Amino acid sequence: MRSPRIAIIGAGIGGLTLSLALRRHGIACEIYERTEELREVGAAVALSANATRFYEGQLELGDRFAKVWAEIPELIFRDGRTGEIIGRHYGGEEYRRRYGAPYAGVHRADLQSILSTAVGPDTLHLGRTLTGIDDSGTEAVLTFHDGTTAAADLVIGADGARSTVRRLVLGYDDALYSGCSGFRGIVNPSHLGLLPDPDAIQFWIGPGGHLLHYPIGSGAHNFLLVERGPAPWPYPAWTAPATDHQRMRRFSDWHPAVTEMVEAAPVGDRWALFHRPPLTRWNHGRITLLGDAAHALVPHHGQGANQSIEDAIVLADQLAAGIDLDAARARYENLRRDRTRRVQYASITTADVLHLPDDSPLLLGRNARLGASGLPARHLDWIHGFVASHS
Repeated sequence: MRSPRIAIIGAGIGGLTLSLALRRHGIACEIYERTEELREVGAAVALSANATRFYEGQLELGDRFAKVWAEIPELIFRDGRTGEIIGRHYGGEEYRRRYGAPYAGVHRADLQSILSTAVGPDTLHLGRTLTGIDDSGTEAVLTFHDGTTAAADLVIGADGARSTVRRLVLGYDDALYSGCSGFRGIVNPSHLGLLPDPDAIQFWIGPGGHLLHYPIGSGAHNFLLVERGPAPWPYPAWTAPATDHQRMRRFSDWHPAVTEMVEAAPVGDRWALFHRPPLTRWNHGRITLLGDAAHALVPHHGQGANQSIEDAIVLADQLAAGIDLDAARARYENLRRDRTRRVQYASITTADVLHLPDDSPLLLGRNARLGASGLPARHLDWIHGFVASHS
């Protein structure tokens, strides 16, 4: 019997990881990417142990990643205005002992470069913008904007939160605005003179917003400044140009370390934080979805890339299990659907926890929970301790 023809749409973190996960099982695939060159959208990503254990272990990429990522020694929650520590929790070696792999910040471009180099150029087809999928015959036929076509026995939509594959399957765009927007940036350490605990991943929290930041391999810090609003989102695109006044209007009276970091980066765009509702089915004919195309998250739990990596590991394991394609895809969906729904729910509700107003009766209890020594066991173990592959 011939090997199945597998087409992956999208050469982002999920698609590249899937290609490598399939290769370790001896399964070939082809990746079709719309851009002419690989460019990750966004600044950086925090990889938790549920992802890094696969890169360090089965893929043996730990030495390459060690050169470009920064292991995170602590997780700290602070009051956004006073800088007072609300909670301080372990990272570094204690994190490794608990979960068996590191927690690290890495620039998306570095991550994608390592993965794409490991995949190699023969598998990657750049400049292929998908326009249609005909799954009515004995194979799925992909059509691209440049007039080319490709045939496959299995099509995997790994094309991100604005997935063309998902839209083609559903027949409409089901993106939901979360009610929050954000500003991103990367700041060199020379502009962080006021920052306490510069090696940690930190949440500075306050009424209606928060700042998340963490180090990446260059010593710089990646930040995401999130505010509640505007509501509804008033622009047709997911991003819109912004001014410094718009970026700082809610945060001008926050701690000097916050304002120093944010104002050191160019203003850039305001990003609407969209997510997608959970699907009852991820599989349609010969098509299945992976990563943000299946379950786009808001970034408040830092799990978007990590869940895509988990998906890739599980799907590859099922396709290698010696069962037919339909059974493999069904098992993949059954293994992933409930977990990703839980992570989606945890992510979307985190903003409500972080953005409590000063007069909220929940404020003291929230701070006590964020400061409690048992927080990682209650809120991180089930995510970071998850092992996607046992093979």
